[in-house]
This record gives sequence, C-alpha cells and structure tokens, in this order.
Amino acid sequence: MIPPSIRVAAAFPPFSRFRAALGRWGGLFVCLLALLWPLAPRAGALELQELAVRRQDGALLLDYALRVALPRAVEDALQRGVPLYFETDASVYRPRWYWRDERVARQTRQWRLSYQPLTESYRVSLGGLHTSYATLAEAMASMTRTARWRIAEPGQLEGDESRYYVEWRWRLDTEQLPRPMQLGIGNQADWVLGIERTLRPE
Repeated sequence: MIPPSIRVAAAFPPFSRFRAALGRWGGLFVCLLALLWPLAPRAGALELQELAVRRQDGALLLDYALRVALPRAVEDALQRGVPLYFETDASVYRPRWYWRDERVARQTRQWRLSYQPLTESYRVSLGGLHTSYATLAEAMASMTRTARWRIAEPGQLEGDESRYYVEWRWRLDTEQLPRPMQLGIGNQADWVLGIERTLRPE
C-alpha cells in the first residue's frame, strides 16, 4: 500500500514547478499579444457623422461630415515635414439596363495639409486658397465637412432625380507621398484611411 504522502505528491506537483510552468505560458501569451497588437484595428480613426444628397433648383447638392483622428504614424510623418494629401470625389450615375451605368457628372476636391514648425501651425491648401490653423483638429475639420457641394448641374440631369445614384469617397491619398516613402509604408494599416458610400438623392 502506497503511503498517503506519496499519493499527494504524485497528484499535485511542487509549487515551484507549477510557478515555473505558469511563467513559461504567461511569457508565451505576452509575446503572442505583442505580435498581434499591430494587426488590431484602430477604432474610432474615422467616423461618418452625416452624408446626404438632394436636388435643389435642378442641381444635385452633397453634404457630408466626418470625424477623423489621424493614426500615430501618419501624424508623426506630418510633424516631421511630410505634407499629406486628402481627396474626396463624387460621381453621379444613371442606371442603364442595356449597358453599364452612365456617369453623368463627377466632382473632385484635393487638399494639401502641411505643418509649419516656425509658427507651430497647420496649413491647408485647396486649389489656390491657403488657410492656417492653430491646431491639427481645426485643420482636419476644414477638410472633413462640406455643405451644399454642387456635384451635378441642371443640364446634366434629366427627369426624376430618383433615377440617379451617387458614389462618394473620402481618403488619404498615399500616392502623393514621396516615392521612397510609398515603398516603405506598403500596405500598413495606419496609412489606409478612407471611406466610400453609395446613396440616392433624398
């Protein structure tokens, strides 16, 4: 007959051995978490707050509002002197049952955002217009909300506006970055920032 003390020892290994095993598995878990953390999505980087298109006086008008927080890697590049380009475009289509849908109008806007270290301000350029902002949040707000943007003129539309639909997109244009930087970022998640929607006039 095996003494009780031996049976207990066989069923429950010494605490020191248990602690060592726990340390090994804990270390493995921490390493796995560190590897997977960069793959996790950055929640709240881009939020669509408003998007609507309507017809007024025969033209199509688009309103949109976004809330955008730049990922850390993108903001760091901006602070180091790399200008960023943001683009929005809206295309108006008329469905056709016998062929591909016809694009009847398209409008595009592109902004250039840069940081001015001497004045510690941000400069937004749209076409030939330039505006400076004291904070990054103010600069981003100027590029992420638009009201009454005319995306189609009366002469481009025929009949009921419900026949048409709009494909809209807003994005960070990485193709405008310096070529060596484009090769460096590849398909890094921090640099994939954009949204697109399809909608019909209200």
